[in-house]
Amino acid sequence: MAEAFNFELVSPERLLVSEKVTEVVIPATLGEMTVLANHAPTMTTIKPGVVSVKLASGQVNKYVVFGGFADILPTGCTLLAESAVPVSELTHATLQKRIDTIQAEINHAQTDEHKTKLEQFLAELTHLNGVVNPA
Repeated sequence: MAEAFNFELVSPERLLVSEKVTEVVIPATLGEMTVLANHAPTMTTIKPGVVSVKLASGQVNKYVVFGGFADILPTGCTLLAESAVPVSELTHATLQKRIDTIQAEINHAQTDEHKTKLEQFLAELTHLNGVVNPA
C-alpha cells in the first residue's frame, strides 16, 4: 500500500480538502504533475485544470482549479487555488460565464502583454471546458 501524506486544497472561498492521501495529480503550469509521499521539495504555479486526489482509503475525488500555486514537501502538499470547486459542483454555465468574461477582457486589454496572458488563460479555460463538459 502506498504511503500517505497530508494534502490540503484551499481556495479563498473555503477549505476543500484536508486529508491523508496517497497521490495527488495537479495541473502545474509546465505540465501535469503527480505528487507522492516523500516528494522532493517543490513550489509550482497551477494553471486551470482538474486536481485528482486519491485518499488513503482509495477513494478518488476530483476538483477544478482556476490557477494558484502548490507547495510540495516530503511530508505533504498544500495547493492554494485562486478558485476551486469539486468537479460535481461545476456547471457548464458557470464555466462559460468565466470564458465570456475573459473574452470581454481581451477585447479591452490595454497592452499586448496583458492581452497575450488573457489569451493563454482563455485557451486553458476552453481546454478545461472540453475536459469537464465533453460534447
